[in-house]
Amino acid sequence: MPKILVIEDEAAIRRVLVKILSEENDTYQVEEAEDGLVGIGKIKKEDYDLILCDIKMPKMDGVEVLEATKKIKPEIPMVMISGHGDLDTAVNTMRLGAFDYISKPPDLNRLLNTVRNALDRKELVVENKILKKKVSKKYEMIGDSDAISQIKDMIDKVAPTDARVLITGPNGTGKELVAHWLHEKSTRAKAPMIEVNCAAIPSELIESELFGHVKGAFTSAAKDRAGKFEAANGGTIFLDEIGDMSLSAQAKVLRALQESRIQRVGSDKDIKVNVRVVAATNKNLKKEITDGNFREDLYHRLAVILVKVPALNDRREDIPLLINHFSKKIAEEQGTAHKSFSAKAIKLLQDYDWTGNIRELRNVIERLIILGGPEVSEKDVKLFASK
Repeated sequence: MPKILVIEDEAAIRRVLVKILSEENDTYQVEEAEDGLVGIGKIKKEDYDLILCDIKMPKMDGVEVLEATKKIKPEIPMVMISGHGDLDTAVNTMRLGAFDYISKPPDLNRLLNTVRNALDRKELVVENKILKKKVSKKYEMIGDSDAISQIKDMIDKVAPTDARVLITGPNGTGKELVAHWLHEKSTRAKAPMIEVNCAAIPSELIESELFGHVKGAFTSAAKDRAGKFEAANGGTIFLDEIGDMSLSAQAKVLRALQESRIQRVGSDKDIKVNVRVVAATNKNLKKEITDGNFREDLYHRLAVILVKVPALNDRREDIPLLINHFSKKIAEEQGTAHKSFSAKAIKLLQDYDWTGNIRELRNVIERLIILGGPEVSEKDVKLFASK
């Protein structure tokens, strides 16, 4: 049942609004507040789906109520009630985050349409939050070892900033999870995160992929095309395996970082971009610099914050948690019952040499769930997880 709060100091107007809402839709639960201070007190204690708030009120006016509500419970849509002389202020409240405004005396159809639209918007916001949580779970970082706890703490500190981050670690350790968490915990979370696997794109195409091209720039360039940097504008670009990027592309990335501008291949026109860059590599970039394969100036631009993701062999205490996580996830994916692992099976898996890291562990867990008994035993591990 949608819960609506009406904040209005004029008793007659307040009664009219409550009557209209209550009589039009008996599923609305309508509460009243005679001024802004009382309204804020109710907002702090109760959860509302919509607030109708007068602008001109004693003690605390509607603009102050709007600003306070956006700090306390920003997801609640607010519709402002304006007198004839308050129209400029009413329009300004929409810049401050109000959903809409209605004039006094309220027009019945206008009021009800605005209320329905605002409630629909609230429902959509809630659904998006639920969806966001589901998406976030996909990139959940499992583990409570000291190494993983330190990475989580670092992400919490770094994510709200625009600092560039370089993530290092062996293949299969979950560097992309760190990148996703940095994005999702940042102020750019509502904007896109664009991923580029630099190792998977031929060197002759990497510049076009990153920066786009204009028609005729090369043989197959039949039309203008935006690149990944433009697609990520306002958000984050994740340059995975950046150690495999060609030197010419590195030079252009360096310019993009220095000037926040790019040029499409075949064009001399600058395009301004606002992008946070997160990069990852399994290579030793300092050695690559010594060998002449990676630009030192680009390294220092990227490695403002350095996050080292440990190998699985260096965080064996997390293996029981990872086994439980993967076994549940695989059971969901395959529509089968969740299988538990015996203590001896878990101990044996903890003692393995995981050269393929978490990626290899997941594959082994899937194999054991398919081929093992109702409870995966030590014998199952010896039979089906042999190295």
